[in-house]
Amino acid sequence: MSPTETKESTTKREIHVEIPAEEVGRQTESLIQKYQKMARLPGFRRGHVPPSIIRQRFSEEIKTDVVEALIPRYFRQETERLGMHPISQPRVTDLHLHEGEPLRFKAAFEVMPEIKLEGYKELRADKPEIAVSEADVDQALADLRERHASFNPVDGRVLADGDFAQVSLDGNPKAGEGQPVHMDEVLVEIAGQNTMPEFTEHLRGASAGDERTFEVNYPEDAQDKRLAGKTFSYAVKVQSIKQKSLPELNDEFARQLGEFQTVDDVRKVIREQIESERKHQAEHESKDKLVAELIRRNDFEVPDALIEHQIDLRLERGLRALAAQGLTAEQMKKMDINRLRGGQREGAIHDVKASLLLEKMAEEENIQVRDEELDQEVESLAKQTKQTVEAVRARLTRDGGLDRIRSRIRNEKALEFLYHQSA
Repeated sequence: MSPTETKESTTKREIHVEIPAEEVGRQTESLIQKYQKMARLPGFRRGHVPPSIIRQRFSEEIKTDVVEALIPRYFRQETERLGMHPISQPRVTDLHLHEGEPLRFKAAFEVMPEIKLEGYKELRADKPEIAVSEADVDQALADLRERHASFNPVDGRVLADGDFAQVSLDGNPKAGEGQPVHMDEVLVEIAGQNTMPEFTEHLRGASAGDERTFEVNYPEDAQDKRLAGKTFSYAVKVQSIKQKSLPELNDEFARQLGEFQTVDDVRKVIREQIESERKHQAEHESKDKLVAELIRRNDFEVPDALIEHQIDLRLERGLRALAAQGLTAEQMKKMDINRLRGGQREGAIHDVKASLLLEKMAEEENIQVRDEELDQEVESLAKQTKQTVEAVRARLTRDGGLDRIRSRIRNEKALEFLYHQSA
């Protein structure tokens, strides 16, 4: 039968499928024979249960098996005959299955949208001038000295602003939310920019060996997600008082950093690094703007199946990042996943549109991925996972990973093409 297109949708389709009664009968008889071999019923030897008893005793199971055997096969045949390429599992409705009659059903599914790529040759990328000032270099040198600072013990006085308290601490969350915190030999800068005010207030004036107890209220946007929005009660013991000493900015310090002879050598490399990072960042932002404009000029309906898959990927990345920051499985279970999925939807739609448009551009510009490029990605994955190249390639071949990697590389090359042609 003819397919029908869901009203006001370019990606949703519904087809009506009819499976001949003869085929349904053959499948039913085949299943009855299979059940005969396996069935164990009182009063019958195994393998000798009459077909009429099998048909009566296992009627619902046989119907289910007939549906599961025939619907996927005929659905696939019908979509192939109609030249359709489903990208989602079919939703089967209006199932009609009666003895001696054809099996009829409707199947609703999604297909890829038809994309007409326009206007990408007229796009122009932002190419800002990259400047690195002496102040930028000075700040980077100051940060470098901070990273090489030494901390020397101070005796005979109490903690003052600018000092560092070496402490051990135990923290317990109020109201029973979160996990206890225990840390040894932590350096706390009194009145430091990144020090919680409560630590400064209660440790200022303390001597080595003193103990302090106090509460800390962490803001909702605290960097450590284990602490965000919570109140912790701390028991802190001051082990020692230390002062920070920065290395002198001279040629000796430069030589300690590696392949340098003078501070000017260090300044030169720092300048080059800052310039490189800023160029990379500017290029990244410019590409993002190009893709956003490409989407704006080429709007189209995105299949729900692709959106949901992309939401899954975004959530998986986000949860892995939270786990790396210390969020526990129990805490994750308490999250409102539906709300999180809703928050990812807009970004997922953008991601899918960008990917499909870049694929279309790669097709139109005949952008290809060489086997050597794919080999390099596989070798890189093998090094990261400490596996052999052969093992990684075999796994990727089995699960379709090679095609995904090839598609990603192709899209990256398409974006690179778009960026340079827009100059």
